[in-house]
Amino acid sequence: MATKVIYFTVDGSPEQAEFRSDDPADDVKETFRSAAEAGPNDILKLYNAKGNLINISPRIPDNTPEARYRLHVVAAQCPGDPPIAEQLGFDVGAIEKRLQALEKRVFIENGDLPTSVCDIKSRVAEFKNKLQSVEHLSWLGLFKDISSGTSLQPFWDKKALQRNTDHDRNIYEKYIRMSQVQITDEVRQYLRKPTFDNWQWDEPEMLVLLQQMYIDLGFLTKFNIELPVLQNWLFEIYRNYNPVPFHNFKHCFMVAQMMYGLTWLIDLPSLVDDIDVLILLTSAICHDLGHPGYNNAYQINAKTELALRYNDISPLENHHCSVAFEILEKRHCNILANLTKDQYRRVREGMIKCILATDMAKHNEIVNNFKAILEQFDFSNTEHKYLLMMILMKVSDISNEARPMNVATPWLDCLLQEFFNQSDIEKLEGLPVAPFMDREKVTKSSSQIGFIKYVLLPLFEALGTLLPVIEKDIIEPVRNALDYYTQMQKALEEEKEKNSANEKSKQNGLTNKMNGDIKV
Repeated sequence: MATKVIYFTVDGSPEQAEFRSDDPADDVKETFRSAAEAGPNDILKLYNAKGNLINISPRIPDNTPEARYRLHVVAAQCPGDPPIAEQLGFDVGAIEKRLQALEKRVFIENGDLPTSVCDIKSRVAEFKNKLQSVEHLSWLGLFKDISSGTSLQPFWDKKALQRNTDHDRNIYEKYIRMSQVQITDEVRQYLRKPTFDNWQWDEPEMLVLLQQMYIDLGFLTKFNIELPVLQNWLFEIYRNYNPVPFHNFKHCFMVAQMMYGLTWLIDLPSLVDDIDVLILLTSAICHDLGHPGYNNAYQINAKTELALRYNDISPLENHHCSVAFEILEKRHCNILANLTKDQYRRVREGMIKCILATDMAKHNEIVNNFKAILEQFDFSNTEHKYLLMMILMKVSDISNEARPMNVATPWLDCLLQEFFNQSDIEKLEGLPVAPFMDREKVTKSSSQIGFIKYVLLPLFEALGTLLPVIEKDIIEPVRNALDYYTQMQKALEEEKEKNSANEKSKQNGLTNKMNGDIKV
């Protein structure tokens, strides 16, 4: 893997950092921390020439010595404040002495961990929790420079995505602490836009933003949802998304965010009932729960438990629905607990329809049925409304290409990684392999051109016929994406032809030389 060099200044002094693009993010941050001679608790902020904040990660945009970034160190302890350890009731000197003593007791006869080690581990955990209290949230990342246009690239790494109980508990605790902070109006407005960049936000922040969607749509009041129950439900949703390359919690968030954005863009509450809006947003959040990273074709061909359980009929989508309602059966997670029986029946029916509609095997049937009623569409007609809700669900689910290219492209990388993982397994197991999932046959451009032309655009344009307001924000970006990938494919083909011609020329030259040698 090639190395990259990033140029920056620290307090006006020029510095440079060299690392590989596949290095762990923490290692890259430590490189910058060393350059700044910053302490382990100090916060590093990297700014570009425009003054916009850039995430310190292996995918920092390349720059030159003439366009250096600026690295700023925010001290964990402000001038004039008493030492942080003193504020928190810690005697650093005593802790250091205890640590020195522990060095001599690392190996003890019975192999048990000394109780003093456990005590210090507990104190360190408490120290971290206090550092991450509400008053420090300004540097934990909730308040972001959303004008920068920079993007955290997704490094799908099995090790990075491994989760355990401690990890989940930390996510939950951070989420609850951050929930106590008022989200700025700027962030709330940005959350409503199709251009939203998920790569700037971590999982606890996404949970906070999902919570804000329910608050801003008035669901807590309209459906008597208790905030602690909503928080428990959202965290349980997070826990039930698997750490797979694409169909993970971040995908869940992006689908929900697009649904939320569409809700404001088309003024959905003026077209359907509040409970229909609740159905759509909740379905978007639940639509891929428990996804194993292998699609329906694999489930059916491999005769998995899911395929056998659901008789080869939308096994994954049925599974997602099942997990969703299993979570809602838990009293502390039941955001529907205060609905009437009729309202609950309606929500359950609507969620099942919307989630099952995401099975791409039903795509053409749903789109054609929707097109057939467009001329006489009636919002008061239940069947018409359900078809619209399924279309909105489908648009949200496959909407990445409607987003800016710096947001959409990393998602394509994630999707292809998941496809390639599946096709590799299928080859090993002797199962059929779809050409669009075969790493030996697929390029980014070839994977997207047909998908956009024959799946995305017909779907999006059908919705645009009924709701023309989406033309600029949703449909035009998809057309632009098609042009982009078409040009990319053309360039690849030209390069391939050029390489082929060069190879042929070399072969001809070699043949002529051999013939000449023979004549001699």
